[in-house]
Amino acid sequence: MAIIVTLAPFQLLSQTFFTRTGEVSFHASTPLENIDANTNEATCIINIETGEVAFAVLMKSFQFRKSLMQEHFNENYVESSKYPKGTFKGKIANPKLIVLDKGGSYPAEVEGEMTIHGVTRKIKAKGTIKVIENNIQVISSFQIVPEDYNITIPSIVRGKIAKVVEVKVNAFCKPLKN
Repeated sequence: MAIIVTLAPFQLLSQTFFTRTGEVSFHASTPLENIDANTNEATCIINIETGEVAFAVLMKSFQFRKSLMQEHFNENYVESSKYPKGTFKGKIANPKLIVLDKGGSYPAEVEGEMTIHGVTRKIKAKGTIKVIENNIQVISSFQIVPEDYNITIPSIVRGKIAKVVEVKVNAFCKPLKN
């Protein structure tokens, strides 16, 4: 998972950053048609001092090109009435390598637990943290396997749907005011 963080060195009063307008998208290549969806309603909170990161997204907030895809996603695959949120909770594994009072890009690793469809699995991904101004921007790209989250693909379309889904996150977070 790639993470990009933006902060101004002169205003490190707040160590916690927040947004409710984070972008999350996913893409699955298929022989028949690519499946793409996105939302800009993800909630993200990051504590720079501790490295703690948390995301939450309402599954029904994902928008698809075709309404039928959106309906199948919510009703048949993720069962969003029963499992309304997808979440990630974890930590930046190497926060000491990130110099917040100096602009630039820093490699980072994020480890944590992703919960989708009522199933929680550990994930780990590499990323980048970029320091600019008094905000943080989290950018991530990682892959998940729907089957790992007990998302059942009907046998009639199983061979036509990607086994791996690429997920991208882009959340611009501002300092959380006390």
